[in-house]
Amino acid sequence: MTNATSNVIWTAAEAAKATGGQAAKEWAATSLSIDTRTLERGALFIALEGEHSDGHNYVAQALEKGAAAALVSRVPDDVPEDAPLLLVDDTLAALRALGCAARDRSGTKIIAVTGSVGKTGTKEMLALAFGALGQTHASRASYNNHWGVPFTLGNMHAGADYGIFEVGMNHVGEITPLTKMVRPDIAIITTIAPVHMEHFDSLEQIADAKAEIFEGIVPGGTAVLNHDNEFFAHLKAKAEDKGVQVRSFGESAEADARLLDCLEAANGSRVKAQIIDEDVSFTLPVPGRHIVQNVLAVLLAVKLAGGDVAKAARALEKYEGVAGRGKREYLDIGDPENPVMLIDESYNASPVAMKAAFKVLALIDPGRGGRRIAVLGDMYELGKQAPQLHADLALPLEAADVQLVYTCGPLMKNLYDALPQDRRGAHSDDSVELAKIVPDVLTPGDVVMVKGSRGGGEKPRMQIIVEALRALPGRKSGKAVNKEEVDAL
Repeated sequence: MTNATSNVIWTAAEAAKATGGQAAKEWAATSLSIDTRTLERGALFIALEGEHSDGHNYVAQALEKGAAAALVSRVPDDVPEDAPLLLVDDTLAALRALGCAARDRSGTKIIAVTGSVGKTGTKEMLALAFGALGQTHASRASYNNHWGVPFTLGNMHAGADYGIFEVGMNHVGEITPLTKMVRPDIAIITTIAPVHMEHFDSLEQIADAKAEIFEGIVPGGTAVLNHDNEFFAHLKAKAEDKGVQVRSFGESAEADARLLDCLEAANGSRVKAQIIDEDVSFTLPVPGRHIVQNVLAVLLAVKLAGGDVAKAARALEKYEGVAGRGKREYLDIGDPENPVMLIDESYNASPVAMKAAFKVLALIDPGRGGRRIAVLGDMYELGKQAPQLHADLALPLEAADVQLVYTCGPLMKNLYDALPQDRRGAHSDDSVELAKIVPDVLTPGDVVMVKGSRGGGEKPRMQIIVEALRALPGRKSGKAVNKEEVDAL
């Protein structure tokens, strides 16, 4: 997401100095890469070593695809000794060093965002808003962990005006080293909610873990907090203990960025707000009051950074949402004037995010003869309360008038059993199996939402179901569709 007058972000000499490594050849890199599938020509390929893969096995391929150089801890057998390499003791430590060096050399205004839910959407809205004001660099996807944050920092051009970073965690102590790398001028906490409860004894502990972001705020920096959240006072005290200024957003009359009016509709929200002393009106083309709340935090950050709030608000009128987090698409399954609406919420889920998604679903009227359908997967890391938290979704689903519910995963069986008989679609612990069932029950005019925590390994993956639904137009129209590929997703 960076636009630069000069594309080079690292030379061999600069990278060697930052990492303490050895570069025998001169080279210049225009980006960093850790994946040969998305590698751009001119990138510095970083051979990270993980539990299931070793980047050193892909160095030769990276160089063949046009990488300027590779950062390695050893020379792979299939790579010549005279290849453009940066040799270091530890590639992950070297990546962190590149990130810290990129932050040190930059005068960029840095905005960081964390929170139990809404981080990635808020990060994307920050990137869009600040992108209208100057050269803006932002993390890709949800690169918010121990490698994603330094990777995003290391990719930042020294001349960027604004840097937008997402910082995540699911254990105590994970945010502290990340925020000390990022050193934000402005840090946003979207909300505190029961997410990752498996690793915490209370919501207050989650709030304390999120408050670690204050550890890295630069002197004179500001924390932007949700005034409507029950932990506002707790977080405010934590920030002030660190000498951090506090500003707030929400519907409260005491909020610095205050929602004055919000007209919600299926295709978005018409918003009136006051950002400190400035009134602003705009239309957000993505529905959901929870998203409007986070827009207030975005515009407050713009105001605190000295930006043009009205211009940023106009830029947000082009926000399209994030893939896997509520993006909509239309599927023609035989009646082009009465398509199926697919709402892809397959990336992640928590009780609060589920309920917010159901409220959005309630705003959408199905087409002619259509129904509201929810396909829901397990919510992870909820601890001992997980079975009850899943069962408790039955009432908000009924309130949203969702006529048919399909459930996936052993935890979601608790919801399936709690549903009235006439709202039960089917249950399976296997998302591949459910991906064979759901497409066949859809009819023109249906609105279907797919939502669940991101799976992996033996956990169900709701993206499999999304892809099976996306294949429907081909199946219904008689076009060739390789169903084996869908089954194998």
